[in-house]
Amino acid sequence: MKYSYAFAAALVCLACVSVRAAPPAAQEEAQVLRYDSDVQPESYKFSLDTSDKAHYEEGQLKNVGTDHEAITVRGYYTYVGDDGKTYTVKYVADENGFQPEGDHLPRAVQ
Repeated sequence: MKYSYAFAAALVCLACVSVRAAPPAAQEEAQVLRYDSDVQPESYKFSLDTSDKAHYEEGQLKNVGTDHEAITVRGYYTYVGDDGKTYTVKYVADENGFQPEGDHLPRAVQ
């Protein structure tokens, strides 16, 4: 069976990639520092702080009992990136979709 040069080169590249793709180092398990939750019939709030992240979210039903009933969600989360920096993402999710904002996220050109 004859192999082409391109096929052989692809096998060499694949071998190099598989050697470089070592499994990630084990990370410490995050510890829960605080958890609060308040769930009502037409709204909710929760916050979760761990040793490496934070998350806050609240949701509210709009137009309750109508054909246009929907939920609006607002919140934020923080995390430590691979570069050691802490990043924050604020977001809204409503009839216009999920809308995240963060200094590290690209912005739409207006």
